[in-house]
Amino acid sequence: MIASLTFDRDGLIPAVVQEAETGELLMVAWMNREALEKTLETRQTHFWSRSRQALWRKGATSGHRQEVEAVYADCDGDTLLVLVRQDGVACHTGSRTCFFRRVDAPPGGGASGEDVRPGPGAGLAGILEIVGRVIQSRRVEPRVGSYVAGLLARGDPAMAKKIGEEAAEVIVAALAESPARLIAEVADLWFHTLVLLGSRGIGPQDVLAELVRRHRPDDFEPAPVSSPGEARRGAPPPSG
Repeated sequence: MIASLTFDRDGLIPAVVQEAETGELLMVAWMNREALEKTLETRQTHFWSRSRQALWRKGATSGHRQEVEAVYADCDGDTLLVLVRQDGVACHTGSRTCFFRRVDAPPGGGASGEDVRPGPGAGLAGILEIVGRVIQSRRVEPRVGSYVAGLLARGDPAMAKKIGEEAAEVIVAALAESPARLIAEVADLWFHTLVLLGSRGIGPQDVLAELVRRHRPDDFEPAPVSSPGEARRGAPPPSG
């Protein structure tokens, strides 16, 4: 397959790196033939640095490795798509992804930058990813007057204290307030927790991946149903 690929005149081919589990676009880098061969051999991404003119393995110094799930070529054979499981963050800025800033103005006007709004069909993972991108953008490029940037500037102890306050408000709402109030307080708790994670370069998809790891398929298997005959004979009901 490598022989069928089209490398440019410098012997390079662009590689688009995508999180295999969530579909999140992480980064774009360059590979030469040796980098691709090592990627396929070791199942860890290797790239060619055009500035250093050297081969490098992702995560060699930072520890943020990319475990390769699959490598695809496009229809013209001149671009690669590399599906990985990202350990930590992909961007040298400390952001989960290199694509956290929006360039065009969002529909309806307003500021450009990372101000992304989820569409009507966005699921929970998509909404959390958008919030995570905003947090990472504020972390890399603090904006004057930004609530998130202010929280990040105060450091982990202040954020941890805020999370404790929000958790207490969730408890109060659960015991003495309306369902709508409980929903609002849980949203506040989730948001401030995401900010704390973002301060460490951790995105919501990392938490979702941990939940997936803990998931046991048999937890959702229906309980066996006894036959009518067993029921008539006084068989005990199936356990839940």
